[in-house]
Parts: sequence; structure tokens; C-alpha cells
Amino acid sequence: MQVDLAMDVTLYDIERNGSLAQADTPVDGVAADTASSYPAYYEAIGFEKPWIGYLARHDSAWVGACGFKGAPKAGRVEIAYYTFPEFEAQGVATAMARALVFVAQNADPSPIVTARTLPKEGASTAILRKLGFTKTGTVPDPDDGNVWEWVLVES
Repeated sequence: MQVDLAMDVTLYDIERNGSLAQADTPVDGVAADTASSYPAYYEAIGFEKPWIGYLARHDSAWVGACGFKGAPKAGRVEIAYYTFPEFEAQGVATAMARALVFVAQNADPSPIVTARTLPKEGASTAILRKLGFTKTGTVPDPDDGNVWEWVLVES
């Protein structure tokens, strides 16, 4: 699946084997390393499109990765995103998060879209607020300890 948004970020499916669907630009460096890590991740969370990982491209550059932390469960689906360091503070994370919300709502509008951040103000909290998410509290995360949980309240 390709998703094109006004911000000119295109998402490319990271397939079960770590390859990219429909990529017409070579994938190397941090983008290739990121994609190659997904098969092990899919073993842990499952592989069910569209609830997968994506590489994001702006023009001809791979600018980040994003995706879902598995298929919806108990009426909720969690998004996550990561901008490659050389593209930070350029709107990439906002575009990726917006794209994931678009994918989720077009695939199945019933699950609540959620996200988690470290429990401190920063770029990610500003992005989530900008996109209509509200912080609902602190929850334990097996990888990051206590984190803030966010829920999309506007679409």
C-alpha cells in the first residue's frame, strides 16, 4: 500500500521478509537496516496488513520509519514513528503520524488510535497534540518503563 499525503511523505510497506513493496528507490544505510529488523518484530507482534511497519520517503530520500504495534486489540491500535536523525525537525514525524492515522481510519474506523511517549514534554508530545491526541495518563511499558499514553480524540 502506498499512502501519499499533502506533506509529500510516501509510506512503503515493509513486507514480512523485510523487503519493501513497490519501492522504486534503492534502500540502503539506516533505512535498509531498519527494514531488515522487521521480520523479527513481526514474529513477535504478527503480520497483518495494514497493521505493519512502513518506511517513509520524501522526494528520493528515506526519511524515517513508522507503523503499528500490531493489529487492533480490545478496540485500540497503537502507532509509533521514528525520523532518521538527518531529517529531524523538518515535519517528517508529523507527516508519518498523520499517515498512520489515515491508514488506521481508512482500514477500520472503529479502533481508538493510541500512541505512547516518554513521560516528558518534547517533539513527540507536540506532534501528538497537533494531530488531536490527548494524554490520558501514565502506563507501564515493558521496554520503556512508565510512559505517557495518548488517545486520538479528533480526526
